[in-house]
Amino acid sequence: MSQRSLSRLQLHNLHLAQARRTVLEHLEGDFKPGAITALIGANGAGKSTLIQAIMGELRPISGEVVCTVAKERRAWLPQQLALDLTFPMSVEELVMTGSWPSHGALTGYCAAHYRKGREIMARLGISHLAHRPLGELSGGQRQRALIGRTLMQEAELLLLDEPFANVDSETVDILIRILRQMADDGATIIVVLHDMDHLRRLADEVLMLNGGHGRWVAPSALTHQHAPAQVVPFTMGGRHVGSA
Repeated sequence: MSQRSLSRLQLHNLHLAQARRTVLEHLEGDFKPGAITALIGANGAGKSTLIQAIMGELRPISGEVVCTVAKERRAWLPQQLALDLTFPMSVEELVMTGSWPSHGALTGYCAAHYRKGREIMARLGISHLAHRPLGELSGGQRQRALIGRTLMQEAELLLLDEPFANVDSETVDILIRILRQMADDGATIIVVLHDMDHLRRLADEVLMLNGGHGRWVAPSALTHQHAPAQVVPFTMGGRHVGSA
């Protein structure tokens, strides 16, 4: 059996547009189970557009996205800015919603659900925050709770948009460890990154978007140059390919 046939997510000559404007074209590739792919590129390069297509929220102009992962096992973790922090929900309640795709939102939780939720919160170091409202959490604490929801969901395909933005270093370490464990368990993970150190620590493969096209590169092929900004931009052969 070929390596590509083992992939649960494939892009075939994909053309994507927003408001009738072509964003990406001739995009090819496959995302392997157990691998973490970093999605990089400048603002406006098409990262969010590609994620929308993978999640089935954007119909391609042509080509196709082939995904064999069941919808209830697909998870999308947007930037924290997309959260409504005024909604009255606790950490435990957020984590437990991860069971909704497979269990249903209107069905009560059983003892096994609560036990699993407690185990996940302990794994993430947020057990003491179980009953705290999301609006009272730090950025790092919130991000751990959001990852906890994906663990509760038992996601086999996980997409994350800048998961390390505005979080503390301890949370970065914990999230990298958890994502690595999820990949080791067979999950396919795609993560939008802007920081070279995070890419170096996390990525197995890199899909670089630039000029409406995608290019697969090995993490080792990317170099970096220090800049005044806190985020280190990516370069490829001296050519700037992405920034915060």
